[in-house]
Amino acid sequence: MRTTDAVTFWDGVYADRPPSTDPEPNHRLVQFISSITPGHALDLGCGGGGDALWLARQGWRVTAIDISAVAVERLTGLAHSHGLTDRLIAQRHDLRESFPSGEFDLVSAHYLHTPFDLDRSTVLRAAAHSLRPGGRLLVVDHGSTAPWSWNQDPDIHHPAPLEVAAEIGLHPATWKVERAEALSRIATGPGGRTAEVTDHVLLIRRTA
Repeated sequence: MRTTDAVTFWDGVYADRPPSTDPEPNHRLVQFISSITPGHALDLGCGGGGDALWLARQGWRVTAIDISAVAVERLTGLAHSHGLTDRLIAQRHDLRESFPSGEFDLVSAHYLHTPFDLDRSTVLRAAAHSLRPGGRLLVVDHGSTAPWSWNQDPDIHHPAPLEVAAEIGLHPATWKVERAEALSRIATGPGGRTAEVTDHVLLIRRTA
């Protein structure tokens, strides 16, 4: 599918959602990153901006990117309204065409799924290579289909964390898999609807 199709789709997704004045961070980000000393973080697919705002409040310097200009503009406004413009910058990137420059202590990729063509392994490999020694790549994927998901394909395959790690293909002398787990939780969707969902969590640390 064409890039313009992806842009139109994701702009529509975010435009159709009521803007939040204080979006919540993803559960696994808080769970796995709270104890890590803040540095420079990259948020891949920032969406509503909850993760980027939370990281900035914890003391991280955050570069947050999304294909949707609607998402980027909203997050820029939220950073301003919360007094975080010195710690958070939002940029528009189509990861099929460009990857943010710089070196990072954390790259967070939460639910980086799309109905459009995207070579995720190449993107996540670039993310791993952008880490400073000691930095971490946190990949959280859907391990199940929530009732409110835009993708209700009953035949969808949710790759296990170690499958994702194998697809990225990082050399074990330089990158170490610290966690590869399938974890369940109760999630809240639109309208307050709740359901049990599974998250596939992959945490990789650059050792050299």
